Amino acid sequence: MSDVLDPRLFGSVFITLFVIMDPPGTVPIFLGLTSAMTRKQRNRAARQAILVAFGVIVSFAIFGQQLLNYLHISLAALQASGGLLLLVIAMELLTGKMEEPQPSGNSKVNVALVPLGTPLLAGPGAIVATMVFVQQSDGTAADWVAIALGVLAVHICLYLSMRFANVIHRVLKDSGTILVTRIAGLLLAAIAVQLIADAVTAFVQAA
Repeated sequence: MSDVLDPRLFGSVFITLFVIMDPPGTVPIFLGLTSAMTRKQRNRAARQAILVAFGVIVSFAIFGQQLLNYLHISLAALQASGGLLLLVIAMELLTGKMEEPQPSGNSKVNVALVPLGTPLLAGPGAIVATMVFVQQSDGTAADWVAIALGVLAVHICLYLSMRFANVIHRVLKDSGTILVTRIAGLLLAAIAVQLIADAVTAFVQAA
């Protein structure tokens, strides 16, 4: 079995990414970002967000270090930019701008892509963790399979948590969803500030 799959590495990848990407914790933020959507639109947004997150994680796992080196971008800079983007979205959630109807002809940004798919799900933490697992692996087929299955399993958990967010929405109704949106904005702001603080710490330590 170890020639096909390294169960210890699979467990490490799954647990680490599960804690970082936090499928249960994405439910209130997902409801907040999709509060103005219908059930069908929300399901489509969940699928798109998972595909985007999975694509970003896999891309950085394979080409991430080479891309950052080529562009002369540090991991701290990537973390800080993700934090700033999340902070802007958090302010919109807290002020209710996400719920305002858009003028006709104005193409609204697809929240399933940004900020849900990235940098919320496929954020700096998940990207760096995956890159570290790839760099520390022995390069055998068993290691690659373990990492791939670990990433896939976490994304399945993420999809299930967002897929059943419709049930929560039916229970909360519109007024409850607005309350959850405000709470999600506060949580998202805290996540953003923590990302920026970690990036600043990394900058100072590297100086």
